[in-house]
Amino acid sequence: MTAPSVPGLNIDEELQKKILFTLLCIFIYRVGAHITAPTVDVNALVLYIQNSAASGLFQLYDALGGGLSRATILALGIMPYISASIVFQLAAGVVPTVSKMQKDEDGRKQITQWTRYLTVVIALSQAYTFALFVEGIPGAIANPGFASRMLMVAILTTGAIFVMWLGERITEGGVGNGMSLLITVSILESFLRGSVGLVGFVTSRVITFPGAVFFVLTLIAMVAAVTGMTLAARRIPIQIPRKVMGRGRIREGQKSFIPIRLITAGVMPIIFAQTVIIVPSTIASFTRSPIMTEVSNFLALGSAPYNILFGLLIILFSYFYTSIIFNAVDLSENLKKQGAFIPGIKPGAATADYIDGVLGRITLPGSVFLAAVAIMPIIVANWLGMPQFQFGGTSILIVVGVLLDTISQIEQHRTLRKYDGFMKSGRVKFRGRQSKFGM
Repeated sequence: MTAPSVPGLNIDEELQKKILFTLLCIFIYRVGAHITAPTVDVNALVLYIQNSAASGLFQLYDALGGGLSRATILALGIMPYISASIVFQLAAGVVPTVSKMQKDEDGRKQITQWTRYLTVVIALSQAYTFALFVEGIPGAIANPGFASRMLMVAILTTGAIFVMWLGERITEGGVGNGMSLLITVSILESFLRGSVGLVGFVTSRVITFPGAVFFVLTLIAMVAAVTGMTLAARRIPIQIPRKVMGRGRIREGQKSFIPIRLITAGVMPIIFAQTVIIVPSTIASFTRSPIMTEVSNFLALGSAPYNILFGLLIILFSYFYTSIIFNAVDLSENLKKQGAFIPGIKPGAATADYIDGVLGRITLPGSVFLAAVAIMPIIVANWLGMPQFQFGGTSILIVVGVLLDTISQIEQHRTLRKYDGFMKSGRVKFRGRQSKFGM
């Protein structure tokens, strides 16, 4: 029995199964993100966090999916796995052994396994810290003590492991990158809540209707700009010379290019910058230090010092993360092994220096754009006198990037299926001709 076709869409049965499997996994994840962990009074927790200096930390976790401010069973979400992945990405840039392992299949499998182990360790530490935090809130825990603390740690750690497993299943048997899709769906859900909140701001006259329209148009313009910048790339031309392959076979010379994206680092510089800039408020919330409280007030969300420091951190981390994930030396060596070269540039070190120079020039406008995307919604919201909207620049970058990647993977799948069908059809015709001539 074949799966029913989708009207108006040219989707084969295999792709339909992948899409349905992906939707099922996403549904399970979102259900779990709304189930509160036992023994927790959500109202007391949410009220305390809203008035806490560490609200920025919880907003970051909530935006990336688990519902930490509501203490759900999947409260940690995908953050432990992201943290573990970042550790090994950074290690690859400074540890030669890890860098070498990333270049072969067995090494990548080993790094994936290490990432899982580190995810468990990070989840345990974060769960224990959160359990201590909740115990310190009056009325948040029905029966505070060692037993309830360990129960919280076990539930949150298990939830983080389950989210990691669910994301890997989507990547293997579904459509797109599982981890990224889980984050994207969480962001889109927060966008729906933010849209309802925006309507409430208008009806309660917190902001005017024209102001709300202007804010929505600003977000739409940002989505269009992010889409264009995500796809934008600087093409470095390369020449592949003519080569004799043996037995009289000759590979003709070819012209190609190396695409270097303007936003090579993606959304990671913004996440790094957010993580750093909320450190003072987080420390102030947990330690109640007067000095850190003053620093936290000075770097209040939306203030001029916050926006300036946030933008500078994004630019700094853009250069840092790009240097980690993009290795011009390896790229030049690969070109040299293939006999390819950049016209007018000598192979080897000169090619690496040229690519580094191009990368440095395009990273600056890309990083400035990232900073503008991250700060613009905050500035517009403050100018209109509205509370912080739940769909900011970071969310736009993640959603646009993930959706473009998912659409690309779907198109690749459809193209491969058409090619396979063409080849099968060709083989049938060829066999028919063989039987016709009695061969």
